[in-house]
Amino acid sequence: MEDERSFSDICGGRLALQRRYYSPSCREFCLSCPQLSLRSLTAVTCTVWLAAYGLFSLCENSMILSAAIFITLVGLLGYLHFVKIDQETLLIIDSLGIQMTSSYASGKESTTFIEMGKVKDIVINEAIYMQKVIYYLCILLKDPVEPHGISQVVPVFQSAKPRLDCLIEVYRSCQEILAQQKATSTNP
Repeated sequence: MEDERSFSDICGGRLALQRRYYSPSCREFCLSCPQLSLRSLTAVTCTVWLAAYGLFSLCENSMILSAAIFITLVGLLGYLHFVKIDQETLLIIDSLGIQMTSSYASGKESTTFIEMGKVKDIVINEAIYMQKVIYYLCILLKDPVEPHGISQVVPVFQSAKPRLDCLIEVYRSCQEILAQQKATSTNP
């Protein structure tokens, strides 16, 4: 089963959450961010090139124009390959683990996998960000030395920064799977 709902991020931008239910013990959540706006890309490029042309008019050095074009192109490629994330995915399988995937605008993907045996819990935490309180979903990892301790906090959906209503949808579904996993691990 699959469904899609619209939510907003902490700045009011539109996000799309796709929920896929493969089985009662396997669910996937894909959070899609807005695509790169051609209007903003054109505005930034024109601003840089007009500033370079103004400097060229003053100095009459063609290296300024060449440098502006080169810096703009390299900056755009770097932004698309290392910064702009189009989609973040959380896949949770109760007997296996949790996989988080980030898909960049250039097509590059970054994947992190956490074994279910290392997961202590999934919680919604709060933080202060730019003079306001925001909420974020995070995975608490068990401390191998102290059984009741937490060794690491792994945030989920770092780039999209969805609001609380979206996080609650994902949180409830993840808690259902964690409850099933805990019930099956205690009852052989």
